[in-house]
Amino acid sequence: MRLGAAPAETLEELRETQGVETRHAGVIMNSTNELGLIMLDREGFRPNVGIVLLNQRNQVFWGKRIRTHSWQFPQGGIKYGETPEQAMYRELHEEVGLVPEHVRIVARTRDWLRYEVPDHFIRRDARGHYRGQKQIWFLLQLVGRDSDMNLRATDHPEFDAWRWNEYWVPLELVIEFKRDVYQMALTELARFLPRGTHHNRYLRSGMRPHHRDDGMGQHDEGPTSQPVMDQPTIPDKLPD
Repeated sequence: MRLGAAPAETLEELRETQGVETRHAGVIMNSTNELGLIMLDREGFRPNVGIVLLNQRNQVFWGKRIRTHSWQFPQGGIKYGETPEQAMYRELHEEVGLVPEHVRIVARTRDWLRYEVPDHFIRRDARGHYRGQKQIWFLLQLVGRDSDMNLRATDHPEFDAWRWNEYWVPLELVIEFKRDVYQMALTELARFLPRGTHHNRYLRSGMRPHHRDDGMGQHDEGPTSQPVMDQPTIPDKLPD
């Protein structure tokens, strides 16, 4: 793993803004590639949705980004003309293969949660325009089956493995500039968890609760190692 390599998600965002033309400070950026319109608000934040998907044990879905060792929640940008809910359902299908009939919306964050991306993770030609993400997070309950998930629902999969994990995660495993957003989203949504979940908060300390191994392992490819969420990884092509 090379120090200074951008997180996979950040590289995905920056690939989408390659070759863009800034039209006004307002700022809708027209991409020259097939991804269409990329939106930034007046402060330079890209609208985005995040998804916390629960199973019946109130464990959460983690996906391993394809060809990396980075684990994270599903998330992605809101396209021009989409509502956050529409974007959430699109990302849910593109990344996890689920459709609306497979899930129930339990809650969402009230307001946008923002994080800034450090300059050294941003392409030089995007600096001064792109600052980071503003996110609406959705808490979903899976009402379908594990077998309904399909990581290859599109020709451009985001994940190559997935697993269920405990709701609370050590923030030390999340890349530093996103830790506050993860904490705010999980904390705000925790009060909507179905009954039976222990609301132990191990976010800051990195401690883990002791619990029985229920056999819920990793699915698809890769070893059943401790997931590392949003850790910097070496991409196929680095940005300028």
